[in-house]
Amino acid sequence: MSELAELPILAFSLDAMVLGRGIVRVRAGLTALATVVVVAGVGCTSGNDGGAASQAAATSTTVHHTTTPAALGPDATPREVRARFEQLLGQHALLAVRQARSEVAMAPDLKKVVDASLAANAGALQQLVTVTYDGAQAAEFEQLWKGYTDELAAYAQASATGNATGVQEARAALLAHCEDWGAFLDDASAGRVEAAKATKNAQARVEQLMQQVDAYADRDYAQAYKLERQAYQGTYGAGTTLAKASLTTKEAADLDKAPENLRSAFSMLLGEHMELIVDAQRATFAGSPEFDAAAAQVNANTATLTKAMSGIVGPEKAAEFQAAWANHVEGLMAYTAAVAGKDEAGKAVAKENLDGFAERLALYFSDVVRNVLATDPLTDAITAHDAHLINQADAYAAKDYARAQQVQDEGYTQMVGVANVLVDAIEKVMAADLPAGGSKTGGGGTAHVHP
Repeated sequence: MSELAELPILAFSLDAMVLGRGIVRVRAGLTALATVVVVAGVGCTSGNDGGAASQAAATSTTVHHTTTPAALGPDATPREVRARFEQLLGQHALLAVRQARSEVAMAPDLKKVVDASLAANAGALQQLVTVTYDGAQAAEFEQLWKGYTDELAAYAQASATGNATGVQEARAALLAHCEDWGAFLDDASAGRVEAAKATKNAQARVEQLMQQVDAYADRDYAQAYKLERQAYQGTYGAGTTLAKASLTTKEAADLDKAPENLRSAFSMLLGEHMELIVDAQRATFAGSPEFDAAAAQVNANTATLTKAMSGIVGPEKAAEFQAAWANHVEGLMAYTAAVAGKDEAGKAVAKENLDGFAERLALYFSDVVRNVLATDPLTDAITAHDAHLINQADAYAAKDYARAQQVQDEGYTQMVGVANVLVDAIEKVMAADLPAGGSKTGGGGTAHVHP
C-alpha cells in the first residue's frame, strides 16, 4: 500500500472563526501505514482475549428522546453483543472524562447531567452483563463496576479540590479494582483471558483517566485531550474483551474475522468523531487554548479515518474522502462559531453548507461501494448526524445541559448504525479485497489487546 502523504488536515483558529476570518487549511504529512486497515481502530478493538458481537444498530435518522439504546435480549447475536459492549464502555470513558472536567470547572449543573448519563450507561451495561453472563457473574460485575465508578468520581473530586490525601486513596482503590477486574475476566472466560494481562491493561486505562483529570486541572489541555482519546479507544477495546469472555471459543474466534474487526473499528472511529466534535464545540465557548487542544484531536481522528479508507479504496480515493470530511467538520465548527458569535446569518449559511457537504459525502460513499447504497438514505443519515451536533451546540450555548447531553448520547449511538451500513456495503462489493489475517487486520506490530 502506498504511503499517504500531504493530505489536507484541518487547522482551526478560534479567533479567526469567531471574528469571521474563516477556517484555514494547512497541509501536513501523515506517517506511513503500519497496517493496511484501520491502524489504531482495529488494533485497539481486536485481540486474542476478548470480545463478542457488534450491534446491528438502527440506522434511523430521526432524533429519539432516549439516552441509551434499546436493551438486548438473550437471543442477541455475537455481533450485537460485541457492538453494545464496545459502545457502552467507550461511552463510559467519555462520560467519566466529562464528569471529571465538570468537577474541575466547578460546573455543578453540567455535572448533574453527566452524572445522570453515567448512571444510565451503567444501568445499560449491567443489563447487558445480566443477559450475557450467569447470575453470579452478573452480580459480581455489578459490585465491581459500582466500586470502580465511585472511586473514579472520588478521584476527580479530590483532584479538583486539591485534596492530596483523597487523590492517593482513590488512586489506590482504583488500582485495586483493576486487579479485581482481571480476576473477574479470568474466571468468567474460563481462563481465556489471563488475569495478569487484564489487570495490566485495566491499570493503563485507569491511569489515562486519572492523568487526564490532572492535566485538565493544570490547564495542560493538549495532554488532557490526547489522554481522553487514548482512554476512549482503550476502554472501547475493553468492550471487545468483555463481550468475547461471554461467548464460546468459536463465537469469539468468528468475531476476529476481517469484516467484524472493520465494523468494530469504524464504529469506534465514527463514535469518536462525534464526541470529539462535541469537545471542540464546547471548547469554543471556553477559549483558544482549550479549543486548539480539542481541534488537534479532531484532526487526529480524521487522519485515522483517512488511513482506514486508504486501506480499503487506496490513497487517491482516501484523499477525496479526507477533503469531503474536512468540509463536513469545518461546516460544523463554522456553525458553532456563529452560535458563539450570536451570528444568525452565519448560522443559516453554515446550515446550508452542511446540507451540501452531506450530499457530497453521500455521493462519495455511494461511489466507493459501487452504488450498492442509495445516496438519499446516506444523505439523511449524515444530515441527522449534523442535526445532533447542531442541536448540541445550540443547547450547550443556552446552558440547557440536559438537552445537550441527550442529543450527544443519541448522536453517539447513531454512529454505530452508520458504521454498520457502510461496512455491510463494503463487505458486499469488496469481500475479495478485504484484508484478512495478521497485520492486515490489526494483528501486527501496532495491535493492542485491551482486556
